[in-house]
Amino acid sequence: MKQDVRQRHALSFGAAAGAYAEHRPDYAPAAVRWALDSAPGPRVLDLGAGTGKLTGTLVALGADVLTVEPDPAMLSELRRVLPAVRAMAGSAEPDASIDAVLAGNALHWFDMAIAGPEIARVLAPGGILAGLWNVMDDRVDWVAGLERVSGSAAIGPRDTFSSWRAATAGLYLPEADVAARFGSPEQAEFPHRQPRTAESLVATIATRAGMLVMSEHERQATLARIRAYLASRPETNSGEFVLPMLTGVLRTVRIG
Repeated sequence: MKQDVRQRHALSFGAAAGAYAEHRPDYAPAAVRWALDSAPGPRVLDLGAGTGKLTGTLVALGADVLTVEPDPAMLSELRRVLPAVRAMAGSAEPDASIDAVLAGNALHWFDMAIAGPEIARVLAPGGILAGLWNVMDDRVDWVAGLERVSGSAAIGPRDTFSSWRAATAGLYLPEADVAARFGSPEQAEFPHRQPRTAESLVATIATRAGMLVMSEHERQATLARIRAYLASRPETNSGEFVLPMLTGVLRTVRIG
């Protein structure tokens, strides 16, 4: 049952691909640089690339990027936004041909029993496997209040600074023979920010998987609570403001 729920959430984004492309944030360049810090070369596979939020940062940093995104609607948005990037529904890259495999807000959706061996196959020795997550900084009072009002379906454990390390630490490589080919994972966080208005922040939250799979009645009730909360806070009730965020990174190195 748990696997079925995860699958349903993972497949929910295509219906909101346009809103995802418009409202989801990019990734802190410092976080992407750290993820790629010791990669043996510039060839990066952006796995589960969605609409290209991480891809755009990788391109700006000069990486040679290949993307894989299985959802047709998300892939269409990626190709529209970044037409020069090679974008595919699946990967058939040769063995040891990739210097880094990165996943932006996607690694937790992977079935690593299947994806892990394929990632190990395409990565060169010394290659990097890294997941990146944009998380809201709930050390800020109004952000912590937003989390409480929104509920866990809208803002889950991988969406806030205080919980993302614990929520992501156990994601990697459950297969012992694959795990033996990688070093111990490292985690780090990097400051990030996103300009928002109350309505655009509501629109961003509405693209989260937990929101997309809600009944329409529950979804509208949740969004109404969020709007009322943002209208009640001086930080968010008038014009544009900055959403305080961090980009968290979990990385490991292919050692053999």
